[in-house]
Amino acid sequence: MIRVALASYGMSGEVFHAPLIAVHPDFQLYKVMERHRQKSKERYPDVLIVKTYEEILQDEKVDVVVVNTPNFLHFDMAKQALEAGKHVVMEKPFTNTGEDADQLIALAKEKGRLLTVFQSRRLDSDFITVQKVINSGLLGYLVEYEAHYDRYRNFIQPNTWKEESGPGSGILFNLGSHMIDQALTLFGLPKSLLAKLGIQREGGKAHDSYHLVLSYEKFQVVLKSSYLVRDEGPRYKVMGNLGTFTKYGLDVQEDDLKAGKLPGGEGWGVEPPSIWGTLDTEINGLHFKGKVESEKGNYMRFYNNLADAIQNKADLLIKAEEAMQVIKLIALAEQSHREKRELAVNF
Repeated sequence: MIRVALASYGMSGEVFHAPLIAVHPDFQLYKVMERHRQKSKERYPDVLIVKTYEEILQDEKVDVVVVNTPNFLHFDMAKQALEAGKHVVMEKPFTNTGEDADQLIALAKEKGRLLTVFQSRRLDSDFITVQKVINSGLLGYLVEYEAHYDRYRNFIQPNTWKEESGPGSGILFNLGSHMIDQALTLFGLPKSLLAKLGIQREGGKAHDSYHLVLSYEKFQVVLKSSYLVRDEGPRYKVMGNLGTFTKYGLDVQEDDLKAGKLPGGEGWGVEPPSIWGTLDTEINGLHFKGKVESEKGNYMRFYNNLADAIQNKADLLIKAEEAMQVIKLIALAEQSHREKRELAVNF
């Protein structure tokens, strides 16, 4: 068994990592750091609760540390875990700066340990479906890919670091890291980037909206997010010279995990037909318009791959070098916003 320790039992630990680890045949949820409570024991009675990070780092039985603490702690905690000889899973976003990301990648190589980032939205049903439609060629050559990740929360959520000004806070690090990762997965690095960031809610201290334009050789990618979208539009709209694919709705896995459902059960990751995407295109000279059944989402692929990488030296599904590119694009987007100009991507 691969023994895993969670560095915290907040939302990501409780909803995502713990359930995925607990049902996986190759992993044991071994330790959880909870400084002031023992909530994880309610669901996982055999887990060991620790109150200090040192109790994880000094335990030779711990194989993998999941660093799922607030963003400003990511670098230091991951560095300590790697130095202690542990494999490391980082919650997104990877780090707050590209320099920190580079340091961790170099340290992981030096120590011969695995370092990966939980970019779970690569494993959403809607994104996998969009990826398949693009790769099918049914849209012809692409002219624009537009993605939205919107929410409606017209107040500042109290007592959360994500709403404060500071390193790693704000919507670009939170939701933008997912959307940029998806764009890079589909298309690689753009040639240039233009960004507009905003604080739309009264009393806001951190950015709560963004509009990014990533320019490629012959098409552009538009990524948008806001906390003030009450009537949500499409999540994805992909346009080519032959047709358009439009997708509404959000992958069902997060809500199922929040409801206590476990991965691997019947119907896991299956979207209802009501949110299947619409393909409007031309096939061999014939106009076609209809629904495309969504592919299954599967967050378990992340831990399946991690087990394979540890046991069989398989390539990681999500490489730290890819997550580093996301962080560097976030920094470039912040610079573009400050300078009010389009910037070349040179890394």
